[in-house]
Amino acid sequence: MSNPIESMMYGVSQFFLFPVLLAIAALFVHAFYAAGAFAWQAWQRRSGKAAGFEMLAARRANPAISVLDLEVLAAERLEFARIATRVAPMLGLVATMIPMGPALMALADGNLADVSRSLMVAFSAVILALLAAAISYSVVNVRKRWYATDLAAIEQGTAPAETPAQDMLGHLVSEVPA
Repeated sequence: MSNPIESMMYGVSQFFLFPVLLAIAALFVHAFYAAGAFAWQAWQRRSGKAAGFEMLAARRANPAISVLDLEVLAAERLEFARIATRVAPMLGLVATMIPMGPALMALADGNLADVSRSLMVAFSAVILALLAAAISYSVVNVRKRWYATDLAAIEQGTAPAETPAQDMLGHLVSEVPA
């Protein structure tokens, strides 16, 4: 390193590799948890179970709740997953860039094993981060539509007393499968 500021910046950036990798791992695990919860909710909606229709269930539990309060509830339920869809790719980029410094230094020293090790961490981290973001993004978008559909039915006064059966995409089906 040519000066103390560069050395300090390098040291600080290396310090953040482990926390960033932990955050990516946590987001990756959360993405699969969210996908499982999403599949369960999709099954509930398809089966016509009230628990699958969160906004309708919240309205039934508290008939005095306003549509605006239900919109806030929907936003709260989507908030972490929405943040994850945006933060995961950023962390993936950070986790890609941090090991590049040691990889370039190892390359300059002719140590190809260290170059390979650093690049393996860099690319593995970004792949996991992008997968976490893609899974979370899919879950968020379908749930957002489900919530909008439920809220529209409540707002228009067409919310059924019993929850209708819907397919995996939220479209009404004529019969509940046995």
